[in-house]
Amino acid sequence: MISEVYNMDCMEYMRSIPDKFFDLAVVDPPYFDGPNKLGYYGGNITSSGVRRKGYKAIHWEVPQEDYFEELLRISRNQVIWGINYFHYSIFGPGRIVWNKVNGKSSFSDCEIAYCSMINTVRMFTYMWNGMFQGKSLKEGHIQQGDKRKNEKRIHPTQKPIALYAWILSNYAKRGDKILDTHLGSGSSRIAAYKMGFDFYGTEIDKEYFDAQEKRFKRECLGMIETSGRVIVQQSLF
Repeated sequence: MISEVYNMDCMEYMRSIPDKFFDLAVVDPPYFDGPNKLGYYGGNITSSGVRRKGYKAIHWEVPQEDYFEELLRISRNQVIWGINYFHYSIFGPGRIVWNKVNGKSSFSDCEIAYCSMINTVRMFTYMWNGMFQGKSLKEGHIQQGDKRKNEKRIHPTQKPIALYAWILSNYAKRGDKILDTHLGSGSSRIAAYKMGFDFYGTEIDKEYFDAQEKRFKRECLGMIETSGRVIVQQSLF
């Protein structure tokens, strides 16, 4: 089994890949350029009125149509998050809605993805609101009572491992090669490894690349030791 990740620009990587090499691309690209201009994502105002910066966001370029054209060239099927922000005619009607069970939070109630394998809308429910996270894949609408079991946030747009596990369970089959061009926190990589899929990914930011590498080893260490499976990891910077 392959788990191959690169610290590099995804466009450079995709241009080196032959047509339809990947069976499924599951990607979550940036969809607004504010963080790239500011240099950080999120933050808050302290009680003293001081602006506290959130996560570092140096490489936050919003992809243009050429990114999606390359993505569709090298993959047979795609799940693309944030699709409601990208208005291109190349996308079909299939949608996945992730219900985040946000309650009265000011954040979005859900996120929307394009799915090339369906012509309708499917919903996945999993709580993801700060320290409030879903209990399990099957009980995502119920809050995890033991916060020690929560996923630690290492990236501003981190998605839960359970979300990727659900996607792979429903839209990938044994032997498929999976791609993520915006690896971020590495949740997609962890889910793919635990489920036995060959996985390839890119992350342009060295700091986040290193953070997901540590997270991957921490999350999958026991499985690696007992299975003897080989992991290939490469950094081009």
